[in-house]
Amino acid sequence: MKEFLGNGKLLTLMLGHLTVDSYVGVIPVMYPLLIGRFHLSLATVGLVSLAYGGTAAISQPAFGLLADRFGTRFTGLALAWTAITFSVVGFVDSFPLLLALALASGLGSGAFHPLGALDVRGLLPTWRRSFGMSIYVTAGTVGVAAGPLIGILIFSLYGIHGTALLVVPGLVTGGYLLWRMRGRPVGVTAAIRRAVQSPQALPLFALAAVIGVMMSRSWTVNVFQAFTPTWYRQLGYGPEFYGPLATTLVLASAVGTVGCGSLADRYGRRTVILATLVLTVPAILLYTMYPGPWAFITAILIGFLAASTAPLLLLMAQQLMAARAGLASGLVMGLGFVTGAIGVPINGAIGDAIGLQKSLMTHVILVIATIGIAWFLPREDEIERHAVASEPLRAVSEQM
Repeated sequence: MKEFLGNGKLLTLMLGHLTVDSYVGVIPVMYPLLIGRFHLSLATVGLVSLAYGGTAAISQPAFGLLADRFGTRFTGLALAWTAITFSVVGFVDSFPLLLALALASGLGSGAFHPLGALDVRGLLPTWRRSFGMSIYVTAGTVGVAAGPLIGILIFSLYGIHGTALLVVPGLVTGGYLLWRMRGRPVGVTAAIRRAVQSPQALPLFALAAVIGVMMSRSWTVNVFQAFTPTWYRQLGYGPEFYGPLATTLVLASAVGTVGCGSLADRYGRRTVILATLVLTVPAILLYTMYPGPWAFITAILIGFLAASTAPLLLLMAQQLMAARAGLASGLVMGLGFVTGAIGVPINGAIGDAIGLQKSLMTHVILVIATIGIAWFLPREDEIERHAVASEPLRAVSEQM
């Protein structure tokens, strides 16, 4: 842990990840204010999250390609752009303009994630890469969890105009990131361009397995986090119960990310991913079949197991596409985000038909199918062969 906490660049990127993801957590807290300001329905106000999250997701592969071609010196600029556009939201006087700002802000988030992941990869020692990436991803999870608390505090004091204050952390952290990238060697961009253009066969089947598992895991995590409060409200519980329960799911995800990253460095990523998938089946069954106070324990299990493999899959994709690691980051994270967003209304429709309890239980079937996909994940020796084939690019990334 000391080698990570003493790495100033890595800590700055972690702070940037926490900051950019905190804006996602702020959006739901703004809903009551936006509904009153623009006289919106619940369905219409949800378009704000769709505009922000959808744009952030689908733009990531494109920004990953740009990172592979031109490098990552503008990671800080992406964060600053998100902060500036988000801070203006509280001052617009029309709903179409609000959606336009949400789209613009989502572009900044879409740019930051593949660029930041590529930067982090270049900073991590090979022997602790899974653990290091897990710590970085956890910073984003903490940001999402902190977002509602930040929003409640600011909006209770200043109302919707409090969005102006949200520009400060993004500008400060983004500016510092830009400053840290200023000493980048002149020859790096050309070296990246040569590496990207070099012929190297892509392991498409292995990459498809990685993306498939990531999409499935994102679906499960998003659905359980989204519908836990509604399900427990239907069961007659109050917000004093299902609020902390939802928070427990999020925080367990953060802890699981770090724990599984450490295990993966010792036992291999494929082994850890398969183990978490197998254990997720009884965890889902216990959570859905026995609601009530025991759910805090089973929620920890689901959060720990379902969200913990994201950084491991991200690293797998980066090493399989070492010459196009930015594109790999954008594909894995972008498609994961999209699937998570689409999965919520799908399970909502299933819940309308058969009830939320059975809708959540259907994820047992999804997880079992994902175990079959995960069986085809590449082993460590196969991943290392692809990484070694692009070792010159590894040296380049470490200069960035």
